[in-house]
Amino acid sequence: MLAPKAHKEEEKRLAELQSYNILDSLPEEDYDNLSKIASEICGTPISMITLVDENRQWFKSSYGVDIKETPREISFCGHTINHSGDVFIVPDTRKDERFFDNPMVTGESNVVFYAGVPLMTANNLPIGSLCVIDHEPKTLNKSQIESLQALSNQVMKLIELRRNELLLQQALVNQKEKNTELECFAYIAAHDLKSPLNNITTLTDIFIDQYGINIDTQGSDILNMIVSSSNRLKGLIEGLLEYSKSDNLLKEKTKEVSIENVKNNINSIFSSNPHIHLTVISELKKITINETALDQILINLVTNAIKYNDKGEVQITIGIDASKTHYLFYVADNGPGIPEDKYDRIFDIFTINSPQDKFGVRGNGIGLATVKKIIEKLGGEITVRSTLGKGSKFSFTIKKHSL
Repeated sequence: MLAPKAHKEEEKRLAELQSYNILDSLPEEDYDNLSKIASEICGTPISMITLVDENRQWFKSSYGVDIKETPREISFCGHTINHSGDVFIVPDTRKDERFFDNPMVTGESNVVFYAGVPLMTANNLPIGSLCVIDHEPKTLNKSQIESLQALSNQVMKLIELRRNELLLQQALVNQKEKNTELECFAYIAAHDLKSPLNNITTLTDIFIDQYGINIDTQGSDILNMIVSSSNRLKGLIEGLLEYSKSDNLLKEKTKEVSIENVKNNINSIFSSNPHIHLTVISELKKITINETALDQILINLVTNAIKYNDKGEVQITIGIDASKTHYLFYVADNGPGIPEDKYDRIFDIFTINSPQDKFGVRGNGIGLATVKKIIEKLGGEITVRSTLGKGSKFSFTIKKHSL
């Protein structure tokens, strides 16, 4: 008997094998199906998908025999991975000097015929083989050999796919951990930044109150700029926090919500101002939706409609309808409108349409970006249409989900 030699690039080959993280994994039906097909095509009672480790050959799948692994020194597949051709065939092991006294030949296994195709990685390194075995001498015709080669390619594709899925899962875990760390950092950083900003604003206000009469006009303007800049920075920090935390809204479960409840939620926030007239139009009675996410979307859109409205009486209409697959919403106002060339850009983060709102506060360009992000995560999309001087209409959809 001749034991198989180490592969000429053994170190690289073993590293490649380990990278698949497949050794000693549980049986999988897809591999078993391929080994069974190999036996059917070649007319053999036994077929295996083997992976050749440093000291053993381990079977990912074994059809027709109940065995998990054998020592590499007596393995046939150890020879297959060193074979220069596409298929390693031994018609009669009893007449082959390499195998005639091999325990797999002389023992209960009674391996008389063997044919194996190497499992080749993208780097052209063999990690194992797809093999067929019989208890009597045998040959394979050209069609059977080609089919065995095709099946070995499919086995390798399964192994590659398995690795890619594992890498993807690990990447998702890593990304989740990074997102959690980033969220914690953002919260702490925001808290640490807002505190001194609040102090700056408060101390500046006190300074103006107590010493305002002793400060000239230029000094007062500078102090007011300090307050304004501090407030803008606080708004930017809060907006970024809302944007980063918007994914958390999607963790809320969908539930049945009455249209009346949607209307009451919005009115409870904005009804205190007698110059804001809010109307909700819908023939629906109930919708099944992520209520928290919907509230966030509507509050953002209605708030914008109020802040940038140039009319004495603010008119806002919310419409709710449904198609077979989505809920359909719109928020229409009687504001100044939006130029058509800015329809798409206004949803980009940090894009500002107006220098300041009706209260003299400069926006941060985060609100509509947050709305768009939430809507797209909910399986919908948002668009805007507008007439200058008459108002804008934001239309969006949210995909339906059952309870």
